[in-house]
Amino acid sequence: MNPTQLSTPSLLLDIDRLHANIARMQASADRLGVRLRPHLKTLKSARAAEALIAAGAHGITVSTLKEAAYFLDHGITDITYAVGMVPARLDTAADLVARGADLKIMTDCVDVAQAIADRVGQDGPRFKLLIEIDCGDHRGGLQADSDELLQIAALIADSAAVLEGVLTHAGHSYGVDSSAAVAAIATQERDAVVTAAERLRAAGHRVDSVSVGSTPTALFATDLSGVTELRAGVYTVFDMDQQSRGVCTTDEIAMSVLSSVIGHNRAAGKLLLDAGGLALSKDRSADRFRPEVGYGQVCDAQGAIIAGLYVNSVSQEHGHVKVRDESDYARFAVGSRLRILPVHACMTAAAYDYFNIVEAGVVSGRWDRVNGW
Repeated sequence: MNPTQLSTPSLLLDIDRLHANIARMQASADRLGVRLRPHLKTLKSARAAEALIAAGAHGITVSTLKEAAYFLDHGITDITYAVGMVPARLDTAADLVARGADLKIMTDCVDVAQAIADRVGQDGPRFKLLIEIDCGDHRGGLQADSDELLQIAALIADSAAVLEGVLTHAGHSYGVDSSAAVAAIATQERDAVVTAAERLRAAGHRVDSVSVGSTPTALFATDLSGVTELRAGVYTVFDMDQQSRGVCTTDEIAMSVLSSVIGHNRAAGKLLLDAGGLALSKDRSADRFRPEVGYGQVCDAQGAIIAGLYVNSVSQEHGHVKVRDESDYARFAVGSRLRILPVHACMTAAAYDYFNIVEAGVVSGRWDRVNGW
């Protein structure tokens, strides 16, 4: 099927670009001598996980326990749940462990560690715990030199749970746009978790996993001595956010939204699309470096960039594209199809139940996704 025969808006995934992106990150992990545990929060698809593992990945990372259950149903057992655990989710996590998941959970909270220790004492799920470290992003995590790091480890050591290791995420790497600046943040990221791991070992604790990861740092790190694994996710498809920072080119962006032109507003100087805030998301994370991109880069129906055309604003079901001149109305008639390269692929993909797989210019199938919590 030609992609233009799909209803709109539809989510497209270019399989050749996907495989090239997977190979690029796997080569980076191999170069750095660490395992790759890809984050599936972008693709949320079992078929994608299979492709990643076939290319050399060791286990996966998820952002919800619903994702963990979905991937377990598809035979993937080695799973890290990289969102802070709360006591109310421990029963769900215990059920996954009972079903055969090798599940790693995470906290930066002494009280949660106590709840984990108590929960293990009740009926024995063998939770594996990662302690979250803040390497400079300031979203969550403990400082590597904090007292709480050793308090959490001691609580787990006195229980039937297992201290798996430490984990961090250099989200602040998204705030720079040069490979040298990213590499410097990767060093900061590495130093934070390696310091935490060394403190734990010095206190007599075993630390098997020293985990780092963001797409920019995973690609541009120069030395990960002391680190055991990389986690990254959006690299599989990339997006305009990553392109604006020099992490990828537009030719590497594997995901797009197929849209129809549904109107011409000549008085306002714009085309209207049927891909609005719900179909594209309202994420504008490319603004810092490429504010002109707005809510997405406009491409023709085959995916070629149309210079100077962007989704400048959105309402719920409408994308607004400022025309360059009057000729755009003739070129993009009502009913014609355009593709949009998303600003933040994870947010855009969350609006869809499946990917339409594009291979050699035609739709060759569908990959399902898991959404929600």
